[in-house]
Amino acid sequence: MSSGNATPVVEAATKENEVRLNAILHGSPRLEEGNDPGRAIGGQSTPSRLASYLKKVEDRLVEYSLEARGIERVQEHERIPKLSWISYLQVFLLWMSVNLAANNITLGMLGPAVYGLSFLDSALCAVSGALVGSISSSWMATWGPVSGIRTMAFGRYTMGWWPSKIIVVLNLIQMIGYCLINCVVCGQILSAVSPNDSLSVAVGIVIIAVISWIIATFGIRVFHYYERFAFLPQVIVVSILFGVSSGKFDLSTPSHGDTRTVTGNRLSFFSLCVSAAITYTPLSADFFVYYPERTSRVKLFSLSVLGLMTSFTLAFLIGIGLASGINTHPEYAAAYNKGQGALIVEGFGPLHTFGSFCSVIVALGLIANAIAPTYSAGVDFQILGRYAEKIPRAIWNTLGVVIYTVCALAGRAHLADIFTNFLALMGYWVAIWIGIILEERFIFRRGGSSSGYNWSIWDEPSKHPIGIAALTAFLVGWAGAILCMAQVWYIGPLAGLVGEYGADMGNYVGFSWAALVYPPLRYLELKRFGR
Repeated sequence: MSSGNATPVVEAATKENEVRLNAILHGSPRLEEGNDPGRAIGGQSTPSRLASYLKKVEDRLVEYSLEARGIERVQEHERIPKLSWISYLQVFLLWMSVNLAANNITLGMLGPAVYGLSFLDSALCAVSGALVGSISSSWMATWGPVSGIRTMAFGRYTMGWWPSKIIVVLNLIQMIGYCLINCVVCGQILSAVSPNDSLSVAVGIVIIAVISWIIATFGIRVFHYYERFAFLPQVIVVSILFGVSSGKFDLSTPSHGDTRTVTGNRLSFFSLCVSAAITYTPLSADFFVYYPERTSRVKLFSLSVLGLMTSFTLAFLIGIGLASGINTHPEYAAAYNKGQGALIVEGFGPLHTFGSFCSVIVALGLIANAIAPTYSAGVDFQILGRYAEKIPRAIWNTLGVVIYTVCALAGRAHLADIFTNFLALMGYWVAIWIGIILEERFIFRRGGSSSGYNWSIWDEPSKHPIGIAALTAFLVGWAGAILCMAQVWYIGPLAGLVGEYGADMGNYVGFSWAALVYPPLRYLELKRFGR
């Protein structure tokens, strides 16, 4: 992308564009309230001495492209001044860079390695599951330009002011969990590449955490610039991995188990892959709030789906292929026993030193994946309350990185368990939440893309729904998900009816139950409270 309009924060050549760039880096309260040292980031009052100190530090960092804006709505005049095909291309490149990462390769491995599925069954379940989840995430991404507010703030228009905070907490847990997985996979790969395992997994974890923290903390400008190019080395090394390891893929061994067990395992792995893609939904609008409102929703949606599906397909298929060779190639089995990251390194084995170099590139590709949730976590912490808004986004970013680094160091030996237990569990609440969001939009706010939404009230509790209907529907959906979930540590009574290991149907039952009860409850809420 060109430097003129390639990213949501551009280098301005005119005075008007300089004002817009200043607004993006500092946040709109700076434009409205001047340089009053008694104002903190986000326009909240703080002691003047502390505020003055924070402002000096912030202004110095802004010179180096720090984004000082927090959760404030991005006004139309503060957004990209010129929208071109290059700006749209950035959408595709961003999702490619974020998603073509080793964590999705290791997720693909679970089809043959954990669920005992054949290469074909695993591939069909993975790609179709990714498509379902990607549609949800891509639809939510289109609300960034329309509203100019972050995804979790958009959720207030359905869940209400207080219930939406529950969603924010769940999303923070989810994003920190994903970053934890990224750190562990990166650590495993770097450790496996080092001679005689001289580099510990812990060191690799710290490396990715620090780099991700730096980029995410500086904010949207650096974030978009990094993601514009990060996909390229990943495409190259993943293509090399396909070429060098495909000879050891087992394309003929059928899925293990009787018919009912295979059916249950297919559904469980499909659900896991749905969860991997759908969990981008609660943060996808965050990355496009600087795009102008006139941005084509069709193009933004289509390019998001295309970017997500291209990257998911590449990552899942190589992971499935590597894991399919575990039973027929002892060296693959030995590597997998060390960790999923070590199996990726073994796949590059025939290339010797160059293979080790490619493995390092794959490991560093996890940085692009970790930046996105790290950035969004900093914003979401501010949505928890008025006091949280007063703390700069950079501080919240730092706290998030510290939390997931410590957790990664503690759980680095249990990656497969984290994947199968944590990832699917996080997908349940997103499926329930998006079902309620969709019904609010298409039943109670019908019409144009912004019909019924007053974006200027994004931070006014009294003008949002009470949230009783949404919270009740959310809890009912969770009840359905619990009855139909199939996890290592718990199999719901309904899920257990399918095969030896059950079938994970939590996403679909939770979505359906919430969707059934929300409309009548919301109708009653509107009739009783008027909002």
